[in-house]
Order: sequence, then structure tokens, then C-alpha cells
Amino acid sequence: MLKIFKNMIPYWRMILLILALLTVQAICDLALPQYTSDIIDVGIIDGGVSHILPERITAEAFDAAAGFMTEGERAQWESAYDRRDETVYIRKTQDEKALLALDEQLLLPVLAAAQSEKTGTRTPRESIAAMAEAMESGTLQSMGIIWAKARSREAGMDMDAVQMRYLWKMGANMLLMALLMLVASTGVGYLASKVGAGIGCSLRASVFQNVIRFSNSEMDQFSTASLITRSTNDIQQIQMVSAILLRMILYAPIIGIGGVYKVYQTGADMGWIIALAVLIMVGFVLLLVSIAMPKFKAMQKLVDALNLVSREILTGLSVIRAFGREKREEERFEEANQRLMRTQLFTNRVMNFMQPGMMFVLYGVTLLIVWVSAGRIDEGTLQVGAMTAFITYAMQIVMSFLMLTMMSIMLPRAGVAAERIDEVLKTESSIKEPKHPKTMAKPRGVVSFSHVCFRYPGAEEDVLSDIDFTAEPGKITAIIGSTGSGKSTLVNLLPRFYDVTGGCIRLDGEDIRGISLKELRQTIGFVPQKGVLFSGTIASNLRFGKQDAGERQMERAAEIAQASSFILQKSEGFESAIAQGGSNVSGGQKQRLAIARAIIRQPKIFVFDDSFSALDMKTDANLRKALGENVKDATVLIVAQRISTILHADQILVLDDGKIVGKGTHAELLNTCDVYQQIAKSQLPAEATGGRDGKEELHG
Repeated sequence: MLKIFKNMIPYWRMILLILALLTVQAICDLALPQYTSDIIDVGIIDGGVSHILPERITAEAFDAAAGFMTEGERAQWESAYDRRDETVYIRKTQDEKALLALDEQLLLPVLAAAQSEKTGTRTPRESIAAMAEAMESGTLQSMGIIWAKARSREAGMDMDAVQMRYLWKMGANMLLMALLMLVASTGVGYLASKVGAGIGCSLRASVFQNVIRFSNSEMDQFSTASLITRSTNDIQQIQMVSAILLRMILYAPIIGIGGVYKVYQTGADMGWIIALAVLIMVGFVLLLVSIAMPKFKAMQKLVDALNLVSREILTGLSVIRAFGREKREEERFEEANQRLMRTQLFTNRVMNFMQPGMMFVLYGVTLLIVWVSAGRIDEGTLQVGAMTAFITYAMQIVMSFLMLTMMSIMLPRAGVAAERIDEVLKTESSIKEPKHPKTMAKPRGVVSFSHVCFRYPGAEEDVLSDIDFTAEPGKITAIIGSTGSGKSTLVNLLPRFYDVTGGCIRLDGEDIRGISLKELRQTIGFVPQKGVLFSGTIASNLRFGKQDAGERQMERAAEIAQASSFILQKSEGFESAIAQGGSNVSGGQKQRLAIARAIIRQPKIFVFDDSFSALDMKTDANLRKALGENVKDATVLIVAQRISTILHADQILVLDDGKIVGKGTHAELLNTCDVYQQIAKSQLPAEATGGRDGKEELHG
């Protein structure tokens, strides 16, 4: 959970602004029920009169009311009015605070005067005081207002106009509050979305930047499907929850605390109803969460599994069709899909109980408040408007708890996503940049493997043991061996896709771990086993090797790689489109473009990792001949399965079970290396191997 909040720290200024806007929104939201209450109690019931002091009063009524007052009260009463003429007094005090104070101080004598007029006899103040103790203050205020309305009408005021003026004023205030709340809410929504989008953007950038630095060891630790899910679905979860978090979680306590304060102000004395509703709601939500939470945690892994199956099927579609495995793969996809669907359906069905459950609680609270309030209104201890305001505040308080509980469902899933993303971000590449990298002014390309050993992370045995050889510029070093002998692993050590676990690899006498990765890899033209192309054009793929390569350079590289023939056949030439993964070109064309991409770089070292396997014998021979003529000064390492590819290599390394069991030329190895002899016998005609002495082989 803390990891989600940690992502928000860079946006603290926006969050403070969101808090300010939420406070404004809450103030407006909490003010509206009070306006509603005032419209009902004051505007409708009391005719727009909100104080017990009449705006106008006849001299006779003025003196009659003064007769029920003490000397101090009479002084306040008289100071509040100016005499207009012999028959009418006009209230001069208009300040709201002063009028509220006078309402409280003069309530008893005004009620005594009102009761005396009603009964026609003088009512003692003591009787009025006893009656007031048993009644709610708002009800007493209403009784005083009834007297004030009658006195104002008696003095010639149009009370219908007074009522309409009050209603229009309250309506305008409510409209202003609603508009202000709209502006604040829109601002919060915009800023919250911006923060959420910013968090998503920065997380995607951080994950991508970290993953792009991963060595092959880290890529083996996280599956590609899992990394895709973490970079998309998991980050999307955090982005969505972050925006909702700022919009709802921050607002819930503000509106909840404000609602409690307003409920206390109403004096309705029904707080126990809200407490009961909150307890029922929290218990209900906790029950649902405890049932659904294990499934929420499993859901992300099921998404990973579905992505893995989908990716495997889509990338291996041709193989699936070739072997007629469509039905089985459909069943495998359906199984992963159904598992995810069943989990999602289970969680959705459980969570679907929440909405009707919450509505049941909310409407139950409303009914209970109305039922309790009805008796109190009948007794005169509660006003209708106060009941309406209390219902609205109760709904706001309950809804604030509902928002918190709803987030308690979303946060755990987002927490799982945050953990998964944090796992990627905390994983450091095992390939470290040197603290003080050595600069190679003019690299020659001399590669030396000095007693190199390597084992994969977590493995118990070495994959390569005591590999010792030197590859020099202008010479071809070939590596051959049976499948699984460690050929590709060996050449992957040179560009530091993995780091050696024993011994060292030197470039021009310098340990490659002391050379910056950028400088090291700039000296190498690497052509992997699988020719990888990117969506774009042939030109854009070739320029992966050299960004500023011109037309002539691309033509020369394509010519050496034997790719010119099929490129020129295309109507758009080098601007011909390449689909994602190079799916619109053949395997041989893909390999030739990958070779051209390495050639255009003009590196000091070429590494061909079984890069000629998809070429026919003629194209293979022509390509090797062109390479020999055009890359004479470069060090060339070739991993091959076919002996015909490496017959003329200056040095051939024979690998068996991770060890060099033979080193020399083709002719030498035919005489000295049993493993090489077996490979040669399986691939070359008997007359080419020349028997044990190897004299009559193809060099003849």
C-alpha cells in the first residue's frame, strides 16, 4: 500500500491543490442541506421570516411586548427599532449576528406576548419558561416567528413578497454553491486524472528503462509475458486507483467529519442511527472482502498465464499449423481463459452483492430517521427541515464510509500490482557498468578468452569450462559442436549479455568488464541465431546498425549480405515495409537483412551465431566469399552447424559438453579430434573427409 503512496510524492503540489479544492467542494456540499432545511422551515413554513423581531410593528403591539420584558430586555428591544410615525416602528438592526443574539435574549417575552394575545389574558413568563424547557429551540423560534409575521402584516407589510424574496435568495445561494461545487469537482477530477496519468507514465518509463538494461539472466528470471503484464495491466491498475484515491479517499474523511459536525448542529439527537448504519456497512463489506480477496490476489497471475499462452500461440502459429495442433492449442488457450474468467466472475458476483446491500442500508437508515423524526415533529421537538437536513447529512456520512470501504476492495489488488512493479524496479542488472571505464582510442579487435567458465544463475554445474583461445583481426574463428554444447552461450559472453563466472575475456588486452557497455558493443556487429527485425522499412532496420547510414552504404551492405536481389525486386526498394517481427519476409531474407545490419555498422568484431542456417548452399558460399573480401581487417567469430560453412576458417573450436575438445584448422581437426571427425562424417561425403589422415579433403 505504501508503494502506491510513494509514487505520489513527486506530485505533492498538485495533491495540496486537490485537498484545497476538495475542502471547497465539501463546504458547498455540506451547505446545501442547510439551505434545503431553511427553505422548508423558514421559506415555506415560516413564510420567509427568520427572526422573532418583526421588521415592522405597530406602536400598540410594540408597547404590549415591552410589558413582558425586564428593564435590560426593554432597552435592547427599544434600541433595535426606530419610530417611523405615531403608529409604526421599523426594525433598524439588520446585522445577522445581532439579530440572532436578540432572538435568544428576547424569545421568552415575545412568546409571553404571543400567548397573551392568543388567550386574551396575561400569561406569566414562568409558564412560558416551563413550556420552553420541554420543547426544541427551533420549534420555539417558529412560534416567535409566527407572532413576528402577524405583527409585520398588521403594520402593513406584504408578507407574500417577503416570502418570495427569501425563496429567491436561498435558491440563488444554492445555485451559487452548486456551481462552485461543480468547478471544484471538475478541478479535482482534472488534477486527479493528471496525477494518475503522470504516475502511470513515470512508472512505465521507469520499468522500461530498467528492463532495457536487464541482462539475459534477469530476462530469464521474469518471463516476457509477465513483464508485458506488469508494464501494462499492473501499471494501469495503479494509475486508475491513484486517480480514484485522490478523488474519493481524500474526500471521504472531509465530508464525513463535516457531516458529523453538521449532524451535531441540527440537534436532532439521532447519531445512534448513523453509528448503527456504519457498523452494519463496515461488517458487510469486510465479509465480502474476506471472501473475494484471495481471488483478487490470484487474478494477476492468471492474467500472466493467459498472456504467456497467447504470446506462445501467436508467435508459433506456423509451427502449430504445420503439426496440426490447432485444436490442442485452442484447448490450452481456452483453459487459461476459462480459469481467468471463472475467477473474475467469482469476484464480480461477490462484489455485486455490495451495491444492493449498500442501498438497503441507506434506505433503511432513511426510513428509520423518518420514523423516529415523525414522533418528535408531532411532539414539537423537531422541525421538518431539520429532519430533511439530518437525512441528507446521514447519507453523506454513510456514503463517505462507503467510499472508504469501496477503496478497501480496490487497494489490495492495486497493492499486488505495485508489489509486482516494485519487484521489477528493484531488480538490478547483473551486468554492471565499470565505475571508471577504460577508453579504447583505436580498438583492433583482438579477442582473448582466458580460462573462461560460466554457469547460469541458480545452476549447479558450469555450462562452459576452461574456454581458452584468441581470435585475431583478419582471421575467422569458427565454433562448432553438437546441440547444447554451449556455442551460443560462448558468443553471448562477448557483448556481455551474460558475465563470466570464472576467468576473463579481453579485448585488445583489456578485460571487457572494465570497458563501458556502449563502447564494447559499438565494436561488435552481432547477428543472433534468430534474425530479429522490427516494424518499419528495410532502410529503418538497416539503420539500426548505423543511424546516419546513407543510400550507398545500405546498398553495399545489402550486396555483401546477398540481400540486394530480393530488395531490388520490391517496388519500393529499401523503403519496402517490414511487418512486426519480419513476418512478411522469409527466414533466409530475414537472416540476410540481419547480417546486412551488422555489416553497415563496420565493427571491428563480427559475431555470427549460426546466422547462415536458413541460407541455401550457393547463397551461403557467395556470402562467405563477399565477407572475406570486404571485412578483411575485422575479427570474425562464426557459430555454425554445417562444416561447409567453416571449411576455410583460420581457427575452428570444437565444443563438447561445454569444453574445447579440439582447436585447429579443418585439416588438422580431421586428424586430431574425434568429435570433429564424427561431425564431418555425418555431413561430408567419405571422399571429402579423406579417412583418418584427412589429406584428400576439399582443400585439394
